[in-house]
Amino acid sequence: MGVESLARPEIVAMKAYSSARKEAPGKGVLLNANESPRALLDEPDDLNRYPDPQPAELVARLAALYGVPENSLLLTRGSDEGIDLLVRVFCRAGQDAILHCPPTFGMYRIAATTQGAAIVSVDRQAGNAFKLHEEDVLHAVQADARIRLVFLTSPNNPTGDLVDKAFLERLLEVSEDRAIIVLDEAYAEFCPQPSAAGMIAEHENLVVLRTMSKAWASAGLRCGAVLAGQPMISLLRRVIAPYPVPSPIMKLAMRMLEGDMMDRQRELMREIESNKRYLLRILQNRSFIREVIPGDANFVLIRTDNAPDLLAFSASRGVIIRGYASEPLLHHCLRISVGSEAELAKFAAVLDEWETLR
Repeated sequence: MGVESLARPEIVAMKAYSSARKEAPGKGVLLNANESPRALLDEPDDLNRYPDPQPAELVARLAALYGVPENSLLLTRGSDEGIDLLVRVFCRAGQDAILHCPPTFGMYRIAATTQGAAIVSVDRQAGNAFKLHEEDVLHAVQADARIRLVFLTSPNNPTGDLVDKAFLERLLEVSEDRAIIVLDEAYAEFCPQPSAAGMIAEHENLVVLRTMSKAWASAGLRCGAVLAGQPMISLLRRVIAPYPVPSPIMKLAMRMLEGDMMDRQRELMREIESNKRYLLRILQNRSFIREVIPGDANFVLIRTDNAPDLLAFSASRGVIIRGYASEPLLHHCLRISVGSEAELAKFAAVLDEWETLR
C-alpha cells in the first residue's frame, strides 16, 4: 500500500508550493523572487537572496555522515520541525492519533495537540529504570486503528535507554500499512548502538530523526534532518516551509562538517565520555539519591529525596539542573547534563553542601 495510504488524503493530492529558488537556481541575474538587488550587511554578503530550499552540498555531506542516499534526507530546522511535519502530514484533526511512551521528549505531545490529534500513552516501567513496555506498545498499535505515528527515542530523553533492534523490527512488521514508526536519534552519537538509518531501505514506514544540536555542539544552529525513503521525503516536502535553512546556518553547518571540525568533534566526544564517568562518581554513595540511571547519552537521571528542594537549592548556588514538576512519573527525578569538568566540580560542591544540611 505504501506510506501515501497512511497520509492525509488532502496532503497526497496537494501540489507542493514551488518557490522561485526551487524553480530556478540562484545564479545569474536574479529578477524572479522579488528580492532586494543588494544586501545592507557586508557579512554575509548574500542575505538579500533567498537560500536554496535544500542546499545540495549540505544535503550530500549529511547524507554521507548518516549513511543514507541523498534523496532519503530532508533538512529541517532541528528535529522539532521534522516532528511537526510528520504530524501535519499523517494526523487528521479529531480522527487520528500518535503513540508515545512517557517519560519522553515533550514535543511529540505538543505537535499532536497543536494538530488536534489524539495522544495514546504507553507509560514506561517506573520501577524498572523506565524501560519500555514493548509488548504494550505492540498491542496498542495493533488494537488502535487511530494510531498513525509511533514516536520512540533512542537513547530516550530523559532516561537514556535504547530501543532494542529486535523489538524495532517486530514493531515495523506489525505496523506495516498501519502506522509510521519514528525513531528520534537526537543522542545517537553518544551510544554504541548503530543507527537505524540502515533499515530505511527495507522499511518504507520507518523515519529516523537526526540533529546537529547535541553531539555536534550546535544547538544554536537549529539544523536537523529527517531520514526516510523517497516516498516519505516527497510527502514531507509538500508541507515544509519554502526556505527552512537560512544562508548563514547553511554556511556554518558546512563548516562544522569539514575535516578539522570532524577531528574536534571526536575529541569532544571523548571529553564528554570522560566527564560522564566523573559525574557518575560524583553521584555515588549519596545518602539522598535512591537511584542513578546512567543511560547512553550526555546526561544522567537520578531519583532522589525532595527533588524540588534540591533543584531549587542547586539553582540558588548557581548550578541549574532539570526538574520535572509537571511529569508525575518523574516527580522525584532530576536530570543532570554532562558539563565541563569545572562545571561538574561546582555541582559536586552543591551536593556536598546539600548533604551536610540534611
